[in-house]
Amino acid sequence: MLWTGKVVGSLLGMATGLGAVGAAVGFVIGHGVDERRAASRARRKLAESGPDPVAIQQVFFRSTFEVMGHVARSRGRITEQNIAAAEEIFRQFGLDRQAMHYAIDCFRVGKQPGYNLRRALAELRQTCDGRRDLLRAFVEVQLRGALLGDSLRGRTRALLLAIADQLGVSPLEFARLETLLRLQGYGQRRAGGEQRPGGREDDLRAAYEALEVSPAASDAEVKQAYRRQMSQNHPDKLVARGLPESMLEVAKQRTQAIAQAYERVRASRGMR
Repeated sequence: MLWTGKVVGSLLGMATGLGAVGAAVGFVIGHGVDERRAASRARRKLAESGPDPVAIQQVFFRSTFEVMGHVARSRGRITEQNIAAAEEIFRQFGLDRQAMHYAIDCFRVGKQPGYNLRRALAELRQTCDGRRDLLRAFVEVQLRGALLGDSLRGRTRALLLAIADQLGVSPLEFARLETLLRLQGYGQRRAGGEQRPGGREDDLRAAYEALEVSPAASDAEVKQAYRRQMSQNHPDKLVARGLPESMLEVAKQRTQAIAQAYERVRASRGMR
């Protein structure tokens, strides 16, 4: 309880020469001031604490597999490759039996013709409270499934770009996420298939793009970009902000890819 307003109000009331009556009036006025300050402090504390991470995890998980089902269906029908891609994502997340059944149910909901994609994405964005790192992680997971399913051919790319746009992820951020995934082999292979290595020049160009830095940047700028990327994408930080723990491995793979990109650039420059 706050007392400053009550004490000051009482003292000022007594100073008016009205004695106990003035003190009582000042106390009441000061109490109102203290109440308003307490309410303001509570609102500020709630705003700083942000949304409940558990609520974010639940909506994030459900939306992930519903939207994945919707994207898989975007080309007209679910193919065996789409199913294999979804199963590969399940494997990567290390889902237990119960979580896997729930993910499959969500996938089936998303592939229904009447699925309301816009409403689902609006709910996700509102629940995440605009946390861009989580929304980027969501887009990345969708990209993983799409690259394994059909390598972003046809309508899939346009649909994913529209999804990213509704979540506030720019086309440039989308391109960087795609580059980072292709550095990990996505798009060079399909689920259950063989990976085809890219050329050295392409890999180096992709490494710079993954670090979000120009080939013309100085060594110091490259190091700074690498440290910034590692800090922003730290798995523990993302989980603390609401990323489901089942997706922790995905976040770890991202930081590994960033580290590999940095090593590729560092070796090409002869940096220590």
